Amino acid sequence: MTKKSLEPTSETIHLTGYQIHIGSCLDRLNHLIQNNAPSKVIVLADHHTEESCLTVLKQGGLTYDSSIVIAAGEKHKSLSTCEKIWQRLFDLKADRHSLLINLGGGVIGDMGGFCASTYMRGISFIQVPTTLLSQVDASIGGKLGIDFYGLKNSIGLFKDPLSVLVDPGFLATLPAKELRSGYAEVVKHGLIRDRDLWEKITQVNDWSNQPWQKVIHQSLLVKKDVVAEDPLEKSIRKILNFGHTIGHAIESVMIDIERPILHGEAVAAGMIAEAFLSHRHGTLTSEDLATITTYLLSVYGQLPIQELDFEKLIRKMGHDKKNIGSAINFTFLDSIGSSSINHTATIEQIRESIDYYSSL
Repeated sequence: MTKKSLEPTSETIHLTGYQIHIGSCLDRLNHLIQNNAPSKVIVLADHHTEESCLTVLKQGGLTYDSSIVIAAGEKHKSLSTCEKIWQRLFDLKADRHSLLINLGGGVIGDMGGFCASTYMRGISFIQVPTTLLSQVDASIGGKLGIDFYGLKNSIGLFKDPLSVLVDPGFLATLPAKELRSGYAEVVKHGLIRDRDLWEKITQVNDWSNQPWQKVIHQSLLVKKDVVAEDPLEKSIRKILNFGHTIGHAIESVMIDIERPILHGEAVAAGMIAEAFLSHRHGTLTSEDLATITTYLLSVYGQLPIQELDFEKLIRKMGHDKKNIGSAINFTFLDSIGSSSINHTATIEQIRESIDYYSSL
């Protein structure tokens, strides 16, 4: 992360209980530490963010006592990794007045927040998301957790951080594939609730050449409004899962067969398939379906999901947290920029959506 890569302005989004600061994070991080005066400051990072992000913050003057470094990747978002984090916190003599700074992508934020919220019945934590995916998705809403029994985020809780610091400068440290993965959540936010966001991002000829600070801010405002309406995901917040019912199943099955893909790649495929289901049920026009399909394919290409065992996909979808009883539940698009919740689809209709995607 270089000074040149950082955008000069900053934005603040105010939520009940905490703020999201969008801009250079170092001064704000040191300010929070000084104001809260924790007994210990511990940074949780993975091997990638230790080298590319923590080193830069340390050179810039970040003051902290110790760090915990874990292996990178979704497969390590597990109870066994949590045990290592908790054990390290005990070894470092962290007490209930300690502060954990979670420096990394969604895995670090979800798991670090979960560990902090359960260690000694809860210590304070700050989220410093370093990937686009975590900045526009995991940085707001208070959802924390780990994967268990082969199911994503199946063990967890809701707990707000002390603060969230979103520094677009960290995006310069990402491989293009990781940046593209996070971009899927930006696209999703436009599709479900903000046509203006959709039109702005799709008018940029090269998707990777977005004005990221402005895009992140507008994308986060979408999620802020949804979460404020439904903080515990009882109703309208389910629209944020558009593309994820099928997308999570694809991601999980491909991990099972040791052909892992990035979250955003799976969600992009899921959005195309679930847009098809929206059209199949009469809520989305054929023109909008074609527009969505063409754009997502232009950015993400096509995954070989026709090679996957359809019955395994259905079993994964059957465990989705949004389901009601035995019915598989979906968010459908009513149009680009508008969506609705609690739609069901038959197994045959889901198969049709997979066939639609595979035939493109």
